[in-house]
Amino acid sequence: MALKGNLRDFSITQLLNLIHIAAKTGALFIEGQSENVAIYFRDGKISFAQNSSQNFDLLKILASYRMIKRSQLVLMQERFNAMQPAELGLSLVNGGYLGQDEILNTLRLHYVAVIKQLFGWEEGSFHFEGGETAPEGNILVWESMEDLIVEGAHRLKEYEQLKDEIPSLDMALKFSDRPGTNIRSINLSGEEWRVVSYVNPKNTIAQIAHTTRLNEMEIRRVVYALVQAGIVEIIRPSTGPLNLPIHTFITENKDEQKSIVNRLIDRIRSL
Repeated sequence: MALKGNLRDFSITQLLNLIHIAAKTGALFIEGQSENVAIYFRDGKISFAQNSSQNFDLLKILASYRMIKRSQLVLMQERFNAMQPAELGLSLVNGGYLGQDEILNTLRLHYVAVIKQLFGWEEGSFHFEGGETAPEGNILVWESMEDLIVEGAHRLKEYEQLKDEIPSLDMALKFSDRPGTNIRSINLSGEEWRVVSYVNPKNTIAQIAHTTRLNEMEIRRVVYALVQAGIVEIIRPSTGPLNLPIHTFITENKDEQKSIVNRLIDRIRSL
């Protein structure tokens, strides 16, 4: 199956559905603006996925899904240094650290998560290489794409709706003069905190997305939520140098978040 093109004309969901229906074995390579993703399939099912911006580290993946403790991570990194994933997985099973199914199920989640990141990509090229197999030494799975395709279709519909609400990322944000919510009681997500810290009439939404490393779908979703909460308004950007701060306000500390909220109140009052 010769397949090559651009994501503007063929969505990730459509590509996955085509590979699923044709039960193809091979690799789909997607080249984005700043990173690339390789997805390997066997008989129309996912076997391996890797993002070029993230080194494949089995121990860190297991730790991120809380299959091993952070305290164990350092010790295991020293003990199993330089092992290929397949060899490392076997050592973990034989050493009684984890069961084979625990490792495979975690990697299924990880590979699917890599693919889900593509749902927000609007720009990029792709090509499919039939018969291509994953690099040796990796741990392969056999994961159905049916649920992933359904989720991708829902996200595509959501993205089209968000594009209608926020058609241009060349607009800027400013804090609402009269917030539609009690600013002292807001409970923002990590992504929302990051975006809020860059709110300034001089910063376009596209620039904020680039700085916070959010794709187009993610930044539209966050901005839409902030607008609906009455925290920010979309405006035309003002002229002048950018005002992107060096640090972000993201934090899990409740006292720090309270301090941040107070700073937001001061910024709103100063408008």
